[in-house]
Amino acid sequence: MGGTAIVILLALILVALIVLILVLLRRRSAPAAPAPVVPRDPFAPEDQVAGDPRALKAGDMVEYLGTRYFVRGSLRLKEGGFTWSEHLLDADTIEGTKVWVSVEEDPDLEVVWWTEYDAGDLTPGEKTIVVDGVEYRRDEHGTADYTSEGTTGVGVQGRVEYVDYEGPRGKYLSFEQYGGGPWEAGLGERVPAGSMTIYPGGGS
Repeated sequence: MGGTAIVILLALILVALIVLILVLLRRRSAPAAPAPVVPRDPFAPEDQVAGDPRALKAGDMVEYLGTRYFVRGSLRLKEGGFTWSEHLLDADTIEGTKVWVSVEEDPDLEVVWWTEYDAGDLTPGEKTIVVDGVEYRRDEHGTADYTSEGTTGVGVQGRVEYVDYEGPRGKYLSFEQYGGGPWEAGLGERVPAGSMTIYPGGGS
């Protein structure tokens, strides 16, 4: 092979190497493909509230509709294989009316804001009850075992009979009877997504 042919061959090899290097550099500098969008549940718990309501306990703080409340105590209830929680909130700003928030999964997470209601002689004996112009229909009736944490106004443990009524647009009426005592009533409203924020207390 003549000298000229060798020079031409080396030049071709050099050009090929340069082209290969340029191709590799372009690949490295190209922007990475965007990560695929992962399907997710639009009604997942993180969209319901800021913080996990299933972890609520005495000492935590809850902000709802511009007002802050402290969790004073919790009831952990169990009926068969079904469990749920009810939490008593500090109610000093609303003239002593008891305020509770209940948390259950049946199967979706449901958070309901409850205010004490003076039912007078009203008892949960009817299939439908009208309160303040709202009609509620009986939905559930049962008896659960409970344990109490912090301040709740009931014993450390015991049994509670309950009768739940459901009204329109996320409204509820509930009756509870602890240890055979008088019926206590509460009016509830489902907590809208994003309207409640939870601040964990110390020791969490």
